[in-house]
Amino acid sequence: MKHLAWLLVACALLLREADAAQRPNILLILPDQMRSSAMGCDGNTQAHTPHIDRLAADGIRFKHTYANVPVCCPARAILMTGTYPHVNGMIANDLRLREELVTLPELLQRAGYRTGFVGKWHLDGGRRDPGFVPPGSRRQGFEFWAAYECHHRHFRPSYFRDTPDMIVVDKFEPEASCDFAVEFLKSQPRQQPFFLTVQMGPPHDPYGAPPEYMQQFPPERIAPPANWQPGSEQPRAETKPRGVTSALNPSVAPGGLEEIAAYYAAITAIDDQVGRLLATLKQLELDENTIVLFTSDHGDMLGSHGLRRKRKPYDESARVPGIVCWPAKIPRGLVVETLFSHVDMPSTLLGLAGLPIPRQMQGADLSRVAIGETTAGPEAVLLQIFVPFRPDQVERPWRGIVTGTHTYARFEEEPWLLFDRTKDPDELHNLVGDADAAELQRQLDRQLSELMRKNGDAWSFNSMELVEEGGRLYRHETFYTLEEYRAWAKEHPERAP
Repeated sequence: MKHLAWLLVACALLLREADAAQRPNILLILPDQMRSSAMGCDGNTQAHTPHIDRLAADGIRFKHTYANVPVCCPARAILMTGTYPHVNGMIANDLRLREELVTLPELLQRAGYRTGFVGKWHLDGGRRDPGFVPPGSRRQGFEFWAAYECHHRHFRPSYFRDTPDMIVVDKFEPEASCDFAVEFLKSQPRQQPFFLTVQMGPPHDPYGAPPEYMQQFPPERIAPPANWQPGSEQPRAETKPRGVTSALNPSVAPGGLEEIAAYYAAITAIDDQVGRLLATLKQLELDENTIVLFTSDHGDMLGSHGLRRKRKPYDESARVPGIVCWPAKIPRGLVVETLFSHVDMPSTLLGLAGLPIPRQMQGADLSRVAIGETTAGPEAVLLQIFVPFRPDQVERPWRGIVTGTHTYARFEEEPWLLFDRTKDPDELHNLVGDADAAELQRQLDRQLSELMRKNGDAWSFNSMELVEEGGRLYRHETFYTLEEYRAWAKEHPERAP
């Protein structure tokens, strides 16, 4: 009987391995703070993104792809869990993602995938530097590891592998990260599928790129968007990280066209690394059966509407790239109007891989849209911000809804923004309070309330505390929740202003 039991276990393992060998590989590429409108394939004639554009031409581009929570840690937690922050707990930057949550890499690992993470993690909470995350449950299902918690030293990035020994690389961060990614791909067993994600630091501020890229974008040749306003930020005392020479990271004038030029330069540098990853897949004969998802955690206002960075419902902040390519299954050159957001991405990747989707995941499986069978999808996208952050000009928490035609956002106390994106793609005319749009506003208000109720969201999850300012959540201790921070702050008033 004992031998029979071992034989059954061995057979089950062999069947699992045989089944896994037929599944597609998955490569998730995620630069930090890249808005969708900064791609040539999205209609930007100034951006230079030939490899990203080719990826879109070889697959499907979801024109209306949104970050449900357009700020770093909450967005990344959604991508890992397929749940909103009020469910997974990541309602603010620099909390720690709970180890007991079921994540996408864990699910894929159970299905026989080799998993790998490269780049900016920003899900471990606590002190950002030095940024070592030890092997084990805090890596949320990733085996291969070349990462850092959070820094913006784009020109001399540091990484950790499986020991606390810091690895400093004298390269622009996208190239350094892709060195590790190529290492992963070249060490991949032929009969095992993989899930690799490469999460680059740029084009996040401080804006800049190596000189050969900066030279391609003279600021005087930049034509800003129609909604751009100069002088959106007064110069700060420090415009580049310590220890970085001005030759590598030229100081660009805050709030000026120099920022947009430097942003485009960083994206072109990223694009070259996307091309390098695609070439490596082809060289290793992995390209046909690899799903490539290209997106970002959020966008960047860059002076549009006179505003900075992220955390806002405007398209520049909330709309991100949504490109999926899989030569073996996805028809070439599809462009769809179907709404797609971060919360849908884990379910969609599992659906494409032919794997079951856990009931706790809150997003839609749009795998049938990706392979060209339908264009049906969600009626609306839920947008959320749970805490204020004054440096980004966000004074209060808010909620929003994006439909195929409109964007509406409100604070708990009052409506805020309403745009008809079909007639006003630059979102210049706020219709809140417009008598002719009163019924539309009421309708969207009801739809937002229902979307919040359906997903278990409520205004009570918000906090007006300035927990994201001054490093409160990462300077001293590690916290899983705001309640933990409040208890600690009460005991240590001298350390928690």
